[in-house]
Amino acid sequence: MHDFTPLSGLAGGALIGLAAALLMLLTGRIAGVTGIVGGLLQPDTADRGWRIAFIAGLIAAPLVAALFGAPLPRPAMNASLVVVAIAGVLVGFGTRMGNGCTSGHGVCGFARLSGRSIVATFIFMTAAIATVAIVRHVIGG
Repeated sequence: MHDFTPLSGLAGGALIGLAAALLMLLTGRIAGVTGIVGGLLQPDTADRGWRIAFIAGLIAAPLVAALFGAPLPRPAMNASLVVVAIAGVLVGFGTRMGNGCTSGHGVCGFARLSGRSIVATFIFMTAAIATVAIVRHVIGG
């Protein structure tokens, strides 16, 4: 493992938890990114303001951090754009099938002790671990 940065990870996790808690306290909504974006894609959504602000914050946060000297890592993409696009579509289908994404289930649902979210988090973490093991140790990626 390289670039192990526990302090920045701790700070990032605390900020994610704070944002999720504030969203729940101020709006009564769960900070599941898939649901937030999905709500923006529906034409009759009355609560566009906070959804736009939330997504803008996700995009703006690393850019603002870069202004203060934080490095913006360049993502390593070892696959073709077609493979990445297919993977993105599969993730989208998975979040619809699971009624939420990792942020909705793993952060907010787990914190609310939702049984459905705890099971979903266990399943997607198990699938992620298996995928990494297969790609790195079987396929050799």
